[in-house]
Amino acid sequence: MWAVIALIGGVAWTMLALHRGETINAIWFVFAAVATFLIGYRFYSKYVERTIVRPDDTRATPAEYRADGRDYVATDRRVLYGHHFAAIAGAGPLVGPVLAAQMGYLPGTVWIIVGVILAGAVQDYLVLFFSMRRGGRSLGQMARDELGRVGGTAAIIATLLIMVIITAILALVVVNALGESPWGVFSVAMTIPIALFMGVYLRWLRPGRIAEVSLIGFVLLMAAIIGGGWIAETEWGAAMFTLDRTTIAWGIIVYGFVAAVLPVWLLLAPRDYLSTFMKIGVIAGLAVAIVIVQPRVSAPAFSEFAGGQTGPVWPGSLFPFLFVTIACGALSGFHALISSGTTPKMVEKERQTRFIGYGGMLMEAFVAVMALVAAVTLDRGIYFAMNSPAALTGGTPESAATWVMSLGLAGVDVSAQDLTGLAALVGEESVVSRTGGAPTLAVGLSMIMGQLIGGESLMGFWYHFAIMFEALFILTAVDAGTRVARFMLQDSLGNVIPKFRDHQWKPGAWLATAVMVAAWGAVLIMGVTDPLGGINTLFPLFGIANQLLASIALAVVLAIVAKRRHFGGLWIVALPLAFITVVTTVASFHKIFSPVPAVGYWAQHTAFKDALAAGQTSFGAAKSVPAMEAVVRNTFIQGTLSVVFLTLALIVITTSVLATVRAFRGTEVIDHQDPYVPSRRFAPAGLFATAEEKELQRQWDALPADRQPVRGH
Repeated sequence: MWAVIALIGGVAWTMLALHRGETINAIWFVFAAVATFLIGYRFYSKYVERTIVRPDDTRATPAEYRADGRDYVATDRRVLYGHHFAAIAGAGPLVGPVLAAQMGYLPGTVWIIVGVILAGAVQDYLVLFFSMRRGGRSLGQMARDELGRVGGTAAIIATLLIMVIITAILALVVVNALGESPWGVFSVAMTIPIALFMGVYLRWLRPGRIAEVSLIGFVLLMAAIIGGGWIAETEWGAAMFTLDRTTIAWGIIVYGFVAAVLPVWLLLAPRDYLSTFMKIGVIAGLAVAIVIVQPRVSAPAFSEFAGGQTGPVWPGSLFPFLFVTIACGALSGFHALISSGTTPKMVEKERQTRFIGYGGMLMEAFVAVMALVAAVTLDRGIYFAMNSPAALTGGTPESAATWVMSLGLAGVDVSAQDLTGLAALVGEESVVSRTGGAPTLAVGLSMIMGQLIGGESLMGFWYHFAIMFEALFILTAVDAGTRVARFMLQDSLGNVIPKFRDHQWKPGAWLATAVMVAAWGAVLIMGVTDPLGGINTLFPLFGIANQLLASIALAVVLAIVAKRRHFGGLWIVALPLAFITVVTTVASFHKIFSPVPAVGYWAQHTAFKDALAAGQTSFGAAKSVPAMEAVVRNTFIQGTLSVVFLTLALIVITTSVLATVRAFRGTEVIDHQDPYVPSRRFAPAGLFATAEEKELQRQWDALPADRQPVRGH
């Protein structure tokens, strides 16, 4: 079987890499991804397990020996897989690949598929396992234990600051997708009362009826999408739900605070559950549709912008910016916070961490591949008209079409009628400069699904279905990110005021939540009002910050592996750590020191500052003095954060390398994991129980009642 899978993967990769005809069939992306992921999970993750992890299912997990029914709850591996995937899968795998399509289809495809196997999934798996072995300690706490006061403090500060940027950009993607879209605003807003209803239904009305409430939730979601189309066509509906981006941003800020302080069972748990089914179902459906419809790829393997720094979607060269733009699709530091946050406190058995950590990241990478396919199968003229900022396109179909044609792209022929016709098909006023990646993915999905079901008459439905799907995708990560950031801030403040360590202390929880929401909310408003197009200038900072956080996580893991004296497997961690450190350092240097204003934050800051000093009333994309002042202010903040992030990350990496060298020179095994506690539970390790596990389960069930395990939730 594995020989057949390898053959399919080899043929698919050959077609993607060597095909030089006019177009290529998108089906090869699906085959290449699925075959490579299956082989990577079966063989490479097993190698990591044997070499470094060495799980012991006779050992109790924190969910067993610290069980409290609140945070530490032994959870069925399949349910926990869904929870973990819902928490880690945010905007990154949707937006990053769409933006990366500017460079062509091949660079992004290679980095997503190869990078996740060697880097992203390894990080998620190892952080999850080591956090679980340490009672569910956070990344910052593990850094302090393993790297000492200097490295640990730098890691904690960096993690908090980076979380602010990550959460703000996640929210910004939703804002850009819903701006001036009454259909989208209504449908996404309705997911909140639907989730609240599901929470109350499961808690009080019909406890345990998961299948029942799932069906009800799905029906209500479909009603919200269909109803959104009807309401958007009414005069009162259009007036009520057509909101500008700033208003939507404030709404998300308020929502973020409320969601983080409400009980988990009331909003976050049902939203996680609902969004997981939506995420996996939609991506699987899109993959099937691609196999059946077999759309053709319009983008070349390497585009005209792959060799320069002046791409209209995002400025910068292919190396290093492709690797930070794709972000979560191949490697994500944000995942390390989830893998050392709620998930390790819920793992039932140690061997399940491979399925949840490594397998969960592979699923996210598959999402990224599908997003890339949706982007590269779009007409290239439409792609650039949608993803370039209004400062370049002019904001109207006529000016956008003229500007795209002026780029001189091979095979591109787009007109104003094409853009207005597409907007009418998807039920939007305009598709010009709908930056952020989410609208582009929605258009691509609607075109592919429309060819399978409904044709052009249902493209509006599929578009807004995709927008709601993406908003659910992203808001779940905003929820999780805000809550994790709150816990991190409380733990940090607890070093000064011990009361803050009690996460059940409501005043402390509310204060910490308010501080974190205010921080990412300020960055969100800055992005929404940025004259240069917030997503275009902030997404590179998001990507760099996210990958710097990944380097911090891998640095902590490197020290742990060395202290356990697993030197034979040290390269497994050192390889991705070295690569992503080089990538993020070079990218940071570009953003800090580049003399090109389109690339360097400080170069842009100086250019606009000099223009103001010269008395100019407009400059570049800024058409007024307040807009120019906003650019000066924003670039100062972005440039300063770039310096701070890089400095803190390099401190952590340096202390990690020193700790690794000390461990190599010594002879003592140093491990801060919790003491061994024998387990009295049994559960299978993977998605499906093996024959041996089924037999063991039968023997386990035959034991006296007082020796049988308590079932996970």
